[in-house]
Amino acid sequence: MFIKDSKGKRDRHTVLSPVLLVLLRQYYKQFKPAYWLFEGQDGGQYSSKSIQSIFRSAVKATNSNPWSTPHTLRHSFATHLMERGVNIRYIQSALGHASTKTTEVYTRVLGINSKTLKSPLDTLYESVTFDKSQNI
Repeated sequence: MFIKDSKGKRDRHTVLSPVLLVLLRQYYKQFKPAYWLFEGQDGGQYSSKSIQSIFRSAVKATNSNPWSTPHTLRHSFATHLMERGVNIRYIQSALGHASTKTTEVYTRVLGINSKTLKSPLDTLYESVTFDKSQNI
């Protein structure tokens, strides 16, 4: 997935889960957004405050960590990639960091092994699919 003008006005590439792509396509077909994929009530871009409010509601509804923020998702993404043994250079690129030192601090982990870059969402989907097939 290509991200234009991300943090620091940098363009970068990152992963997009094939599972999420299917869901996004379904969403797009159903809601037919005019410009922004996720549009606010007036059809414009969501404000930071709106995103925080939606995230707060989701945290409360799922009894998740009450201290988490939307930025926590970015930390979790990087941490799960490191736990799967993905090379820190791939994580650095996916997060758009100029230095691996930033990535090391960000994930609070220093060393990992090389593996293929894969979205953590795929792992979650596989575990849910496996659990359903086992009638758990």
